[in-house]
Amino acid sequence: MSTQELRADCANCFALCCVALAFARSSDFAVDKQIGEPCRNLTDDFRCGIHAKLRTSGFTGCTVYDCFGAGQKVSQVTFGGVSWREDNARDMFDVFPVMRQLHELLWYLTEASALPAARPLHKDIRRSLASVQDLTHADAAVLRKLDVAEVRQGVNTLLLRTSELVRAEIKPKKKDRRGADLIGANLRKADLSGANLRGAYLIGADLREANLRKADLIGADLRDAALDGADLTGSLFLTQTQVNAAKGTAATRLPEVLARPAHWR
Repeated sequence: MSTQELRADCANCFALCCVALAFARSSDFAVDKQIGEPCRNLTDDFRCGIHAKLRTSGFTGCTVYDCFGAGQKVSQVTFGGVSWREDNARDMFDVFPVMRQLHELLWYLTEASALPAARPLHKDIRRSLASVQDLTHADAAVLRKLDVAEVRQGVNTLLLRTSELVRAEIKPKKKDRRGADLIGANLRKADLSGANLRGAYLIGADLREANLRKADLIGADLRDAALDGADLTGSLFLTQTQVNAAKGTAATRLPEVLARPAHWR
């Protein structure tokens, strides 16, 4: 599967992230919004009226979010191009977050399927990838009842084994920092290559010039982490959402499949 299919295509989406999701007034959002309530900045043609100035208008959270292409899948495939303004609003809003989770799993599995070190698992990974793909083409009734947690559990087992195989190539083995509280930690120039940073709290951490090659970053919270000069090429299971939430520069090295955020220096 191509990662291009897992990138947001807002032109073919009915602005589902601006309607189907709720958010609370905070440093990320200037106002409160309920599920099913259109954002006050949404225009009649499903565009954002302040897209060019989201961050300065108090909507930083919008510039961090990524749907992994779930928006266009729900809009054009699940509901056949019929928008929530015309019909099926409740069903569409229920299905969107489910589809988003499935597409996130597709992102991880697609990456795992291309890793040479995971070759012993490629057959199982491809089987899981096909299974999740099939689910994304199910109808709304099936998706609304889907136990996504169960699907994630099966995929996660494969991703854990993939991570172990890839990180085993890095010697010496790094300390396991899975779920570690590293908020604000000084990790500048740290050698974190091959480290297990799954679910680690790296909020505001200083990762400038750190080596994160082949580090497992699935679920790691990188909000406001300083990445100037950091090397994330070859890091495992890094997503655009995580990158968007961090603070990087032109000197930050990213995997080829991820884009450098426009708001980075």
